[in-house]
Parts: sequence; structure tokens; C-alpha cells
Amino acid sequence: MRLWLVRSGRYGEREQEALASNVLAPGFVDIGDLSKAASKDDVREVLRGALPDAGDGRIKHFTNQLYQFVRTMSVGDLAIMPRKNTGMVAIAEVRGDYAFRPDLPNLVHVRPVKWLRPDVSRDVFEQDLTYSLGAFMTICEISRNNAVERVKAVVRTGTDPGPVRAAAPGRTAADIEAGESAIQDIDELARDQIRKHIGAKFKGHALARLVAAVLEAEGYVTSVSSPGKDGGVDILAGRGSLGLDPPRLCVQVKSGSETSDVTVLRALQGTMQNVKADHGLLVSWSGVTQDVEREARQSYFTVRIWRSSNLIEAALRNYERLSEEIRNDLPLKRTWTLVLEE
Repeated sequence: MRLWLVRSGRYGEREQEALASNVLAPGFVDIGDLSKAASKDDVREVLRGALPDAGDGRIKHFTNQLYQFVRTMSVGDLAIMPRKNTGMVAIAEVRGDYAFRPDLPNLVHVRPVKWLRPDVSRDVFEQDLTYSLGAFMTICEISRNNAVERVKAVVRTGTDPGPVRAAAPGRTAADIEAGESAIQDIDELARDQIRKHIGAKFKGHALARLVAAVLEAEGYVTSVSSPGKDGGVDILAGRGSLGLDPPRLCVQVKSGSETSDVTVLRALQGTMQNVKADHGLLVSWSGVTQDVEREARQSYFTVRIWRSSNLIEAALRNYERLSEEIRNDLPLKRTWTLVLEE
């Protein structure tokens, strides 16, 4: 059994459809049918025809990834799909061979899977696996440090037991290291570090303090409830010098490790009516269930969901305007790097 990392779009644009369709879908939608490609040379020939202006390096890069997806990956393998828009990952078991699906124009190249855990927090994984999840490649194998057994443990228990530095049966440690020499996505790795820092530094009610600071940086006047029972509201926020002008927000903040379900969303909607808020914001550090996503979609013009990734993005966007106290607790600096070609 092997473990694969398969992304579904640089911006996560194919993630929801991949989950709903029970497939891995790495993209490459402009590339033709690879079902008859028996070798890397066959894959390379298809790529040359589809991308005549691409350089040798890019063709080699894509060839290696697609050959793994089409021929090396096997039924029974495990796969992880990072969920770019939620800060979570989805874990799947491969259930079928490669298929070319022009009837799914946003996906095209797919592998049938069973999603075992569609909403695992990245914080579950130890630092070494988090680093592997930051590989820049769209498709690659993750094998070092007993990765397969650890991900199986996460599926069973929700906990990563940690690294055991041993080669997989039939493979040397050198093979493992060579298989994971992929360039890392520095932006994703940085956000993982920020996510872990916020999760540790802003536990419990402290996360509401960070959310309030971000809202204040965006021009709101806020009132944060005291720690303890909050009556279904952690933050009230409004515009104007006194915070009385619209839009008026009612904010519920969930900082724990559990995914928020529909009872949390419905409680927020009830509180919105009680306090006469125009809009509601549910901030759930560990994400929300699919039922919450569906119900929030039905209340699109009144309710928004912020997951850890949304809060991090808002904090980065407003960092220079955050209070000195918050910036001391969340010390960041801007770094420029070259954008690498996928």
C-alpha cells in the first residue's frame, strides 16, 4: 500500500466536485486521454501534442506526475487531497483504475475513491507529515517516516502517532528519500506554521480576541463577550463611531478541535434575530460539516463561514493594521519568493 498526495487545483477549484463525485482529480484538463499510455514515453508523447510550446523541464515534470497517477497508483492505496479553501485535508482509499471522463469537463482525469475522512484538520499531523503535505507537486508519493501507517491511524483514531524512521518493505531508506525530493510550496508551509501557532497561542476565548482584532482592522467597532457562557454570541460588531451603524454583525467563534455542526449554525441564526444583527459570522477553527456548508449556502446573503484558512487570510490582509498586542502574539514578516511553474 502506498500513500499519495493529489491536489485538486492551485486554488482548490476542483475540490468540492471531486468530493461529490468520489474521485481524485488532479486537473491537467487540456491533456487528452491517457488510458492507453503504457509507459512514460507514451505519456510524454500525449503531453507534447497538447503542449507544443512547453519546455523540456515542464514536460518531464508533468510526465512523471501523470504516469504515477495513471500507472503507478493502485487500487487499495491511500490518497490525501489538501483542501485549499478550508485548511483541512481529505483522506481517501483508491477504489478503481484511471479513467478519462470528458463528461466531467472540470475534472477529466480521475481515479474512483472512497472518501474515508473528508475533513481532517492539518493540525492533526506532526510537523514532518505537514511538511510532506506542502510538496509543490500536484501528484506525488508520501512515504517517509512510516507515513502510510500513520495516516491509517488518523483515519481510525483521528490522531497521528508520530514518525518512525523505517523503510517500507522492499524499499530502502534511500528510495524513500529520493521519492520525496519534491520542491515544497513555501506559501503553504508558511500558512501551516501560522495555523499551528495560532492554534497554540489563541486557544479558547483568545481566538475571539484575534477575530475581533481583525474586524476592528477592517473598520468595525466590536464588543467581545467575557469568557464563559456567552449566550450564543462571542462578538458583536458594527460600523460608525459607536458601532451602531450597519452592517451589524453577530459572531460566534469555535476554537476547539471538533468540526461545527448545524446546531451551531442554527444557534447563531437564532441569536442574530435576538440581537437584531444584519449578518452572522461563524468562525470555526476546525471547520464545519457539509450540512453546515449547505445550510449556509441557503443563507448566503446573511451568513458567512470562516474556517482557519479564512481567518489566516483575513489576518494577513490586515496585519499592518492589527494592534501591537496582537502582532506581538502573532509575529510575522513578509517574504518574497519566486513563483515556480507547476
